[in-house]
Amino acid sequence: MKYKPITLANFRKVGEVSRLSEREKWAIEVVGRVLPFRTNNYIVNELIDWERVPDDPIFRLTFPQRGMLREGDWARMAAGLGQGMSEGEVAEVANEIRWGLNPHPAKQLENNLPVMDDEIVAGIQHKYRETVLFFPKEGQTCHAYCTFCFRWPQFTKMKEVHLGMRDVNLLIRYLQAQPEVTDLLITGGDPLIMRTKRLAAYIEPILAAKIPHLRTIRIGTKVLSFWPYRVVTDKDGEALLRLLEKIERAGLHVAIMAHVNHPQELRTEVAKEAIARIRGTGAVIRTQAPVMRHINDEAEVWARLWREQVGLGMVPYYMFVARNTGAQNYFSVPLKECLDIYREAYRAVSGICRTVRGPIMSTNPGKVQILDALEMGGEQVLGLRFVQGRVAEWCQRLFFGKYGADSVWLDDLEPVGGGRFF
Repeated sequence: MKYKPITLANFRKVGEVSRLSEREKWAIEVVGRVLPFRTNNYIVNELIDWERVPDDPIFRLTFPQRGMLREGDWARMAAGLGQGMSEGEVAEVANEIRWGLNPHPAKQLENNLPVMDDEIVAGIQHKYRETVLFFPKEGQTCHAYCTFCFRWPQFTKMKEVHLGMRDVNLLIRYLQAQPEVTDLLITGGDPLIMRTKRLAAYIEPILAAKIPHLRTIRIGTKVLSFWPYRVVTDKDGEALLRLLEKIERAGLHVAIMAHVNHPQELRTEVAKEAIARIRGTGAVIRTQAPVMRHINDEAEVWARLWREQVGLGMVPYYMFVARNTGAQNYFSVPLKECLDIYREAYRAVSGICRTVRGPIMSTNPGKVQILDALEMGGEQVLGLRFVQGRVAEWCQRLFFGKYGADSVWLDDLEPVGGGRFF
């Protein structure tokens, strides 16, 4: 199959889209002016069940929906488009709305950017002691955009919040100066949207540098779900597999951090073949996804997802909470409900699936896991702990927060006993 992108410019020409009502098409055009929209022919033809649209989870995962904008923002953009705003005016309104959607959650552009030689190292984030995130410039897009993606500003013209760099030597210098770093996460966007030759131009110098404390290279990607042909029939797919093998031969562990949100993404034979090919290189595929209203907010879906992943040789890793950015108002699930979904799904699978941790909030201070819901002093309380902390000593620390029925994020919780959480 040849890759064909589907965007605002051409989605109405796609045959299956003719099934949508004009109201649904209008919603795509209005919301897609604010939140980035891109899908492709594989998703449309192989993953979406058009008999279930608009309720199909993959449709909602990739096509903008009206509820993804707050009413005031929707009204403003819809009115402007209806009145024939110029492209410049549309862009101005879109950016004003975007700034109100918390485009860089968890203060990632304030607290995560490292400094070397008294200068900020753009294109790197270093939040947790052992792990450095690297954003290769050419990998800051995707084969398709998830409508919930917390990195949605990367796909807009909001250059103030873009991340990306080309200087791999600067990255190497930084890694060499940080002996506590064991893991490098190459992220995006999606690094595997790059041609293998370009990806190798980043990875091979890192291998040649033989950084003694570096143990693992992780690659965050959605290709197994959104374009598995990348490693099956694309012309440099074999070269990509050989590159992964080269990393393994250099003595480093390769972890493919695969984003899989629904079992429907694993049903095609080409996806199964892509998974098998990557596993054949020695790489381990670990999976992660958030709990999202309208997509996967049922325990049965999660239990089936973990079972199918394990059956394909993948390792369930994280169940996240939908982050406080973008269309959180559409996707968010109350924290107590997230916990209930996780527990019910966890109980329904065997021990081999229970490598997964959740529900996890990726917050400014760290990754916070919800452990329990209980009553303390007559108040409803969540038991919480850090599985990763901006301050390493916070890791595994237990703390408690009062919650309400509509609490969807750490900021909605009140510390027990007053004061602050940490």
